[in-house]
Amino acid sequence: MGAEVLETVGRIVQLGGTVNRAARVAEMRSRFEASTGAYAPEDAWFEERSRAFWCDAVTRGRFGREVEGELAAEERAWLGPLERAHRGLFRAAGSVLEDIWSGAELVLTVVDDASRAELDAAAGQLVDARVVGAAEPLVVALLPGAVFHPRDATTAIERVLKAAHARSLATHDTLDALLRMERTLRALSRVKVAYAYRPEALSPGAPTLPVRRPAKAPT
Repeated sequence: MGAEVLETVGRIVQLGGTVNRAARVAEMRSRFEASTGAYAPEDAWFEERSRAFWCDAVTRGRFGREVEGELAAEERAWLGPLERAHRGLFRAAGSVLEDIWSGAELVLTVVDDASRAELDAAAGQLVDARVVGAAEPLVVALLPGAVFHPRDATTAIERVLKAAHARSLATHDTLDALLRMERTLRALSRVKVAYAYRPEALSPGAPTLPVRRPAKAPT
């Protein structure tokens, strides 16, 4: 039963790819980029951020409700749990995830193969991810769309989290800000970790780099 939640996410994402929903998806993506930093197809991190966007759309964005009529009954049953998914900044140890932001500790029961491989290779890294749970039977599933922060950013991230707690920032505001910082680090080849990950960048008004759009062909 546990794998059904991952299949449901896949089905919702598939439905979001239809032409008649392109405008709505573009609107959601624009909002996601405004919070977490822009990305474009030529960026090396495009696929990772695209997965993160859809994870956000299915959980925080409640996009499943917009395609609910096209879901099977067993898929609709997952909409509530998906909307209540726990987002955290995790340190992984096998199937155990320790959320260093909230202090929660979760033991996974469902992980797709790609995410398992990423977790196994992520020793020393912190990961922004979402976990969905259900009871009877117990399911604790890691959703696709995790973003792994660099290993050498951990100390700087801990300082940012301390500042965020002091300001009583919400989870999404804090972790979205960290995604903006991660993007800054990857987009600027010479920037240092301590510059990209700093408490001052917690502000929603902190500048982010523009999307590099391909030049239009001459007409």
